[in-house]
Amino acid sequence: MQLLLEDLGHHVVNLGPCIAQDEIVESCCKYQPDLLVVSSVNGHGFHDAEQLVRALRARWELAGLPAVVGGKLGVHGAEGRTGHRRRLLSAGFDAVFHDEEGLAPFTAFVTALAADRTPPVPAGAGEGAAR
Repeated sequence: MQLLLEDLGHHVVNLGPCIAQDEIVESCCKYQPDLLVVSSVNGHGFHDAEQLVRALRARWELAGLPAVVGGKLGVHGAEGRTGHRRRLLSAGFDAVFHDEEGLAPFTAFVTALAADRTPPVPAGAGEGAAR
């Protein structure tokens, strides 16, 4: 994930695996990222992610921080994916990406988010300054 985000032109602060919820929330307050990405590979990420995003949204200074979660979020197959997505979105995530979907939806989300945050170039910019 880090390499993909860096390839898309973003600076990444990787907190590493198995980080405590409080440390993630405090790191978001400290670094003020443009996006929080939570990735799970073990199939048990759903419960931790739900608690994490609730803690994140409880902090006023992080209320507007885009947050996404993805990977192997459960072990119940297709029937669990729909329920997981619905609950994680309701809890406060902006997007949920299951591993079966591949990277294209995540890449499209990150690209659209970056485009929304890029300030428009004023007309006439770069043509020389008026004195």
